[in-house]
Amino acid sequence: MTSAVLQTVSAADEQAWNERALREPLTTPAWRLWTYVQPAVVLGLSQRGLPLQGGGPDAAPPVIVRGSGGGAVLVGPWMLSISVVLPALHPLVREGQVASYAWLGRGIARALDVVGVRSCALSPDALRALHARRQTAAPDWACFGSLSPWEVLAHGRKLAGLAQIRRRQGVLLTAGILLRAPPWAALCERLGRPREDAARLLRRTISCEDRAGTTIQAPVLARALQAMLYAELSLDGVSA
Repeated sequence: MTSAVLQTVSAADEQAWNERALREPLTTPAWRLWTYVQPAVVLGLSQRGLPLQGGGPDAAPPVIVRGSGGGAVLVGPWMLSISVVLPALHPLVREGQVASYAWLGRGIARALDVVGVRSCALSPDALRALHARRQTAAPDWACFGSLSPWEVLAHGRKLAGLAQIRRRQGVLLTAGILLRAPPWAALCERLGRPREDAARLLRRTISCEDRAGTTIQAPVLARALQAMLYAELSLDGVSA
């Protein structure tokens, strides 16, 4: 198993690592923890070709497309992300797409608890019950505007989103955790979405800072996540 300490990168660098990791032969898990040097909009694969406001893809904030599905994500210094790549037949991912998220969502919730952020991973049954209670339309064009099984919530609001790519040689699981509230208006403006969607995203999300009532530093959370990943992915707790 290979690992690294928290790395501060561009969104393009993160996506390039993800693609390389899935191209190479996989015999053991590998993972990275990321935060970002600057904001960027990362679109889901099905969103490529969306019309942009304020210039082309290279204008600020830049817009790139990831290899997984789902909605748009506004990454930046307010987010800590995880990439985990596992062989296709690894026990944690061989039971199918939804089941593959369970260990990661639960593990993120445990790591957050270590740093004083109480949260829970959303089981499929709990997700169905939550959808039945919600009456307002979701801005589901954004990753953090929708909910999927085993994503992480606090007070019923989304704190961490999950995505995955499944290929013949391996599975990539990714997560994005909100350290503090993103500027949702910037995401809406870049994609030409109504201002009301920024307010909806604010109501449907919560950050580590909001939940804990204090700043949660990225390196502090990264150490808790690192311990969780060693526990989940390694029998001896030592990276190879």
